[in-house]
Amino acid sequence: MGHRIGKEKITREPGFLYYVGKDGYVWRAPMKTNKRGRKKKVGSERIKKRKGYMYYLDKRGYVGEAKMARK
Repeated sequence: MGHRIGKEKITREPGFLYYVGKDGYVWRAPMKTNKRGRKKKVGSERIKKRKGYMYYLDKRGYVGEAKMARK
């Protein structure tokens, strides 16, 4: 499906959602059940985003890229 493009490993913490922001850095945001968390940039690697691709943090903690299906 997708493949790994990031070189930096990011450790996940429970109660947070991880995503690649518009600026290309990985961010974490608290889930609704996490009342004490704050939005924060994690990691120092910047990902160059391409149009038509989706970016995510895989199970091992690396940034992955997958081509989006067009309908």
